[in-house]
Amino acid sequence: MSTLVVCVDRDGTPGPDVPVVGWEAVRALVTDVGVDDPEDSQVNCLLETLRVARDLRDEGEESVVAVVSGGGDGVDSDRAVARQTEALVEDHQPDAAVVVTDSASDERLVPIIESRVTVDAVDRVVVRQSHDIESTYYLLKQFLGDEELRGTILVPVGAALLAFPVLLLFADSITVALSAIAAVIGIFLLYKGLGIDDFVSTLPGRVREALYSGQVSLVTYVVGAGLALVGVFAGGISANAMAVRSELLVGLRFIYASIPWVAAAALAAATGRLIDALLGEGDVSGALLNLPFGVVALGLVVRGFSGYFLERAGVFAAFTVPRLTLGPVSVEGFTLSIWLRLALYVAGGILVSFVGVAFASRMNDSDPGYEELPE
Repeated sequence: MSTLVVCVDRDGTPGPDVPVVGWEAVRALVTDVGVDDPEDSQVNCLLETLRVARDLRDEGEESVVAVVSGGGDGVDSDRAVARQTEALVEDHQPDAAVVVTDSASDERLVPIIESRVTVDAVDRVVVRQSHDIESTYYLLKQFLGDEELRGTILVPVGAALLAFPVLLLFADSITVALSAIAAVIGIFLLYKGLGIDDFVSTLPGRVREALYSGQVSLVTYVVGAGLALVGVFAGGISANAMAVRSELLVGLRFIYASIPWVAAAALAAATGRLIDALLGEGDVSGALLNLPFGVVALGLVVRGFSGYFLERAGVFAAFTVPRLTLGPVSVEGFTLSIWLRLALYVAGGILVSFVGVAFASRMNDSDPGYEELPE
């Protein structure tokens, strides 16, 4: 059985009276049409014609590949397709035909071919990579098929649309409803953008691993969290007891009262992490060794500057050292000036920082201090 696989092109790229016949001729035509206009859907139509002919040949059926064209639109174009089809039928005597098209206008030529030879099938090529509607459709299809993107974008949008009418029932104005929805969406975006969801998902496993391995840092983290809460509570009480209600001074008073506790919390957490690293088999970095000293130094500097501003604003009086007597030695009481007090805090922070750097260098120094002499 012989089958004619014919590609119909009403616009007529090859020419009105020149049918293209044969595998090599059609394949060469694909290259010519693709180089002239890579976006032309006729390229895909020609390739589909070759594919259909190849499949028929693989099934053991004889096939003839051909391309007929009209050279334009109208009666002359249709009569040109009819003449080329008659020539193909006369030369190759096919038993049936498969018509390959890429548009509705080309499909209107199927009755002309069917009047010359039996048409078993009509294969219409739809190009998925075409612009506008088709490309948008496949992009949306790919997006909806991605589970992670659906959960990240569609779920919050759907929840916001459901929450909006509910909030309108209980809120006095549309502004309150929109503000609440915007706040929730903002929190969700920060939750995803900062990677908090990944941290929360891995937190139970990390806590379980720390419990099973007996890490000291787990206990020091809990101690640090408790100290931090104490610092927040102490800072709140101290700020609430102020007679002056300036927002800046209240904030500085809160920092001044809470910074020792917060620094102690960070010191406890950093020390526990350092102990775990020292007990482990791996090398300890200099930054980790210096971390506890850096926390203390930062706490001293922050407390010194916050105390300077509060004393300058008259929130509390200057610091007075009382008279001390130790046996035969006695020290008269004196008052620290505002600048001397700030300098002592800053100098203490710098000194602690230098001690930390020296300690880290000492711990990481593996050089014995001498060179081995050759024998």
